[in-house]
Amino acid sequence: MRNLDSVWNTAPTSAPAQRADRYVPGSAAHPAKMLPQIARHAIVTYTQPGDLVLDPMCGIGTTLVEAVHLGRHALGTEYEPQWADLAERNLRRADAQGATASGAVYCGDARQLTTLVPAAFHGLVDLVVTSPPYGASVHGQVRSTRESGERGVVKRHYRYSHDPNNLAHVGLETLLQAFTDILTQCRHLLRPGGTAVITTRPWRTRGELIDLPSAVQAAAENAGLIPAERNIALLAGIRDGQLIPRPSFFQMKNIRDARRTGTPLAVIAHEDALIARRQTAPSRTEPAERVLREPLVTEVGR
Repeated sequence: MRNLDSVWNTAPTSAPAQRADRYVPGSAAHPAKMLPQIARHAIVTYTQPGDLVLDPMCGIGTTLVEAVHLGRHALGTEYEPQWADLAERNLRRADAQGATASGAVYCGDARQLTTLVPAAFHGLVDLVVTSPPYGASVHGQVRSTRESGERGVVKRHYRYSHDPNNLAHVGLETLLQAFTDILTQCRHLLRPGGTAVITTRPWRTRGELIDLPSAVQAAAENAGLIPAERNIALLAGIRDGQLIPRPSFFQMKNIRDARRTGTPLAVIAHEDALIARRQTAPSRTEPAERVLREPLVTEVGR
């Protein structure tokens, strides 16, 4: 696999501006929303209208919403019922706004993906777009004293849930094994030659940089997917040829704390977009167009 294939200009505007009116109230509370332009870029680059897109950990449904607006059908699974419900509501909003394709959400553990997703779609998925969870140390929102009325900075929306079985709450080794299992399930749903786009970024624990992208790349290979590209998806804007970072409060605090102790850390302004593919085999036996003649039915509830 080559070291780098391209840089994706995926943050020309801020995340709230990209979401605008496409997402229902409450969507912002999810602690780890995928940047819509990252999902959009992946979908436009690796699929055609009418193709089928899957996100096995779909959260509030960003990948699904962007897919159906682009004329691609979409499937998503989500472990937490509250986020699965929001994803379903966001799909309904997309439909009301004129999206030309269908989407469905299934609630449950992505490690049982082939059980959650109806057999009619197995082997027909053209593109998987997903990202592993990072945990509370990376995500969340803050409110100042002026906003909250409480003394100091208040952190909120940093938990996916209080369920200890949620992968956001497990250690790195357990997370990587579970993510390998999920990608193995995705491989069974992908068509021969189908593509997986996995976005991920490093993070720091007690000052130590955790190279999650390389670990995720290894997980994809262990799941039987073939590495194809390694791209950079910007989390910063570009103005007059210069990067304009949009770091979170937590990133800035960590960087400033480190620099005060003499450690010259820099803001992380991108995600790695890892591209892998299912091995090519004889052509699919059932065209996606035939399976998707009828609108998909959204199912929420374990």
